[in-house]
Amino acid sequence: MRFLITYHGMPYPQEEIISASRAALRSWADKSLGAALVDFGAPLLLGGQLARGEPVDAVDIDGYSIIEARSLSDARAVLADHPYIALGGTIQINECLEL
Repeated sequence: MRFLITYHGMPYPQEEIISASRAALRSWADKSLGAALVDFGAPLLLGGQLARGEPVDAVDIDGYSIIEARSLSDARAVLADHPYIALGGTIQINECLEL
């Protein structure tokens, strides 16, 4: 199963925070995720929305990664010590459905 991990709640785009969090994430990902890391991802900046009619409320997403795990509980377990959380941010886990 694939999971989209989104990062929320950090004051981007401050270069020192981006550099520190990416370095910590790279080190952690190499040690904790290994081959389960599908896409390391990147920082994101909101570029606007398109909708027919009124758009839903925008959600700030600071960045993303994509991982593989056998289940949501396995994904949660491997992400429990994620360095982004230690930096004061929040991570959200979304299962990528295969339709």
